[in-house]
Amino acid sequence: MFAVMGVTGQVGGELARTLLASGRKVRAIVRSREKGTAWAERGCEIAIASTESPEALEKSFEGTEGVFAMLQPIFDPTPGFPEARAAIDGLYKALASAKPKKLVFLSTIGGQVEKPSLLSQLHMMEEQIGMLSIPVCFLRAGWFMENSSWDVTPARDKGVIPSFLQPLDKPVPMVATTDIARTAAELLLEDWQGQRAVQLEGPSRISPNEVAAAFSRILGHAVHMETVPRKTWETLFRSQGMKNPEPRMQMLDGFNQGWIEFEGGEGASRKGSTTIEVVLRKLVSGDSEKS
Repeated sequence: MFAVMGVTGQVGGELARTLLASGRKVRAIVRSREKGTAWAERGCEIAIASTESPEALEKSFEGTEGVFAMLQPIFDPTPGFPEARAAIDGLYKALASAKPKKLVFLSTIGGQVEKPSLLSQLHMMEEQIGMLSIPVCFLRAGWFMENSSWDVTPARDKGVIPSFLQPLDKPVPMVATTDIARTAAELLLEDWQGQRAVQLEGPSRISPNEVAAAFSRILGHAVHMETVPRKTWETLFRSQGMKNPEPRMQMLDGFNQGWIEFEGGEGASRKGSTTIEVVLRKLVSGDSEKS
């Protein structure tokens, strides 16, 4: 039995489907009975728990061959990351008590970096979860290719995509969520001792200009990227409702300046097989079905 957090999201959902397809039993951890209905129909055991209820989370982890865990993304955190700290504490207590046979935790590229940014939440997680006595693997994933879902509408309607990643010809370590899920499934089926980190990106690094070129091929009309000036970021993010945009800006600076990087660089990362064009075609197709 494998316990999977985040089954209602892209990575957790694909991971659960992958494990089920291989004949493994899955305990889907959800926040409410309603969210678990579809997974129960697929044959999963359902556990209702969250980081706010460590006791319930502990029970959901007990007796498992392995656990896939992740933090709920917080894109506009309170200064000092109190929300993430509370979630990490809850997870740590539940895992320390339940003692599953192994743990794969979804982390991020730059999980080892101490310099502050939005990704500091996952650096904090690695430090605390790494103190567990069970085998732990941190799966450090690159920039999600699926973040381009925000680009579909401007690419289709205007042919211009605003880019915070810059310069536009700088390759960025990106990865598809399907590759993250497949790798997580492979890791859960492995045996190891102590703590390890697996760093994952796609088959090749991708620049914003290459993303625009892929959109051009898919949509059948010219699409180009346009940089959003750094000096406008804070005003823009606050106008969109953010109260504390600094961590997000620091993260973008980290990618643009290159200090958010895999430990050991590109040569130290595993490579997935899914290309940006495959992901963008799915995003465009899905967006067309909604409209």
